Amino acid sequence: MSYIAERREEEKERRRIEIIEAAEALYAEKGWDAVTMDAVARQARLSRALIYVYFRDKEDLLLAIAERAINELRQRFADAVKRHALAIDQIEAMGRAYVLFQQQNPFQFDACTRYHAHQTKAGEPCEQACTAAGDALITVMVATLEQGLKDGSIRQDLADPLQVCVMLWAFTHGLIQIATTKSQEIARHGVEVPKLMEDAYAMLRRMLVPATSI
Repeated sequence: MSYIAERREEEKERRRIEIIEAAEALYAEKGWDAVTMDAVARQARLSRALIYVYFRDKEDLLLAIAERAINELRQRFADAVKRHALAIDQIEAMGRAYVLFQQQNPFQFDACTRYHAHQTKAGEPCEQACTAAGDALITVMVATLEQGLKDGSIRQDLADPLQVCVMLWAFTHGLIQIATTKSQEIARHGVEVPKLMEDAYAMLRRMLVPATSI
């Protein structure tokens, strides 16, 4: 690739990131439903027409935001793994990192939720990028579960690690959603969110560790 062509690609990527960051700022401030492509153009100080050069529509832009969110979460999981020696502790640390991710970046958690709920359109670049990001995140979790089978911190009769990974994701994601959107409702039943989360970590740990470790 020539120097000029390389500079053009760098400029194109820089502009794309500027658009995504402008959309993220509006997302964090107003919520996704209130975000419009016109508003993104104004926030990025670009023409509306140029926004559509980079993103087909608002859904395409959401997928780009979701990809960044998933990559951020994967990095947090990888960092959580580095802080612990045993796989079972790494798994719990990832769960706690997921909760903190939502608390610190609620719009990114919402973007992930919307991505998981949307109808997949195979072949679209942003769709493929999200899929690749999700696969990389799953790889971190599956590798940790497999390590747990080797170091003995996770029970040997566990189901397929990939299946367990999906179950852990579904459990944790759903728990976070309930804790954040239904906190008053569950408090009305005498359940406080902090205790709910701690008890959930303990329950998951009991489900994963060998019987002799309980």
